[in-house]
Amino acid sequence: MSLHTLTVCQLRDKIRTGEVSSREATQSLLDRIATVDGKVKAYNWLNDDDALAQADAAKKDGALAGVPVAIKDVLNVEGQPCTCASKILQGYIAPYDATAVRKLREAGAILVGRTNMDEFAMGSSTENSSWGTTRNPWDLTRIPGGSSGGSAAAVAADEAFAALGSDTGGSIRQPAALCGCVGLKPTYGRVSRYGLVAFASSLDQIGPFTKDVRDAALLLGVISGHDPMDSTSVPRAVPDYVAALERGVKGLRIGLPKEYFIPGMDREVEAAVRTAIRQWESLGAEVVEISLPHTDYAVAVYYLIATAEASANLARFDGVRYGLRVKGDDVIDTYGKTRGAGFGSEVKRRIILGTYALSAGYYDAYYLRAQKVRTLIRRDFEKAFAKCDVIVTPTTPEVAFKAGEKSGDPLKMYLSDIFTISVNLAGICGVSVPCGFAHKLPVGLQIIGKAFDEETVLRTAHAYEQATAWHKERPVL
Repeated sequence: MSLHTLTVCQLRDKIRTGEVSSREATQSLLDRIATVDGKVKAYNWLNDDDALAQADAAKKDGALAGVPVAIKDVLNVEGQPCTCASKILQGYIAPYDATAVRKLREAGAILVGRTNMDEFAMGSSTENSSWGTTRNPWDLTRIPGGSSGGSAAAVAADEAFAALGSDTGGSIRQPAALCGCVGLKPTYGRVSRYGLVAFASSLDQIGPFTKDVRDAALLLGVISGHDPMDSTSVPRAVPDYVAALERGVKGLRIGLPKEYFIPGMDREVEAAVRTAIRQWESLGAEVVEISLPHTDYAVAVYYLIATAEASANLARFDGVRYGLRVKGDDVIDTYGKTRGAGFGSEVKRRIILGTYALSAGYYDAYYLRAQKVRTLIRRDFEKAFAKCDVIVTPTTPEVAFKAGEKSGDPLKMYLSDIFTISVNLAGICGVSVPCGFAHKLPVGLQIIGKAFDEETVLRTAHAYEQATAWHKERPVL
């Protein structure tokens, strides 16, 4: 078995025993990237020499002793570029580590490179990148999902043992589903956002992409915990997520929301998900029907709240302190020319939408009303969890679509996240795991849990994974 095909836990154990060195594992991974990334285009930035130097200095006693991990190009890593896949941040080198990145280092991880993404995490296909489009390893004519498409594609193509991404409306779970790997969105406040370039501050959350659920549990344990540098970080103890995996699902109540099995959904996707639900029943879980009645409003609510917060957050990119500067006749002209040249069309679209929603005369009609409906969506989940322990849905209504297929129709693109957005609005946790194939492409299964109940979500996912073999399938490149 080639080293680059190992899981994080497998590789860590081999490094600890001395069977394999961190340098050997890192070199194997770099060789794999050199062989296939010309096709996949998962990475924006690599520094082979730096990665190997980190490997030589890696400690063997950490939770991630000597294991290389890829980082989405939206998280600051000291000494590395952080472009958010945007021209406006060209030349910017991060002067500090994000808290999640610092915790990876402390656990012994090797930070191997920067993965491609939709610009400023705005997109569902990784086509909105100034670095070019990442391709789905299962079919290079198709998209890998987004906005963390580079991280998902890297893990699926064995170009990364694991990767970090960010999830604002499904940007971890959706690409994980479309690329056939595991993607976890933790509860809002579980993982510090310090050092994550903000898109929508009340929705963003950092999480891992991995090859299996055990690795996801391990990485979540490493990056979680209270951080005084993030005012939204919640001071709660971090459980042993790996130990929780073995509890099984006997007696567990699995909720099926009728609003997530909709007309127009791909029949093969629905069939794969329903087969997975029967698998849980065979393991002793109980399936109950539930309702999340405000689901239909989630996309509209999300695209008001997220764009409003983006319009405020992205005001800091003005060409004055860092990044691109296009000189104008005066300060205002410089701002306009810099932002006009630096931002892509999707980012401009969302800034305009958000600024409009926050403007005088429209704030109450749009932004404030969206926040009120957001509360109703959260209450839907609270009522549902009185009847069940976890909620299971498809992660996406269809498999990966062709590159360019939806880029001319923003509304169709926005609907790609229809099953994932509500989790962010409610601030709860969810994971996507592989559950089969439709049209020879991966299908993702979403497991949603209560706030700070990642343990139950992960053990539910692990029980299913252990009873099936979908997570072992790999694309041929």
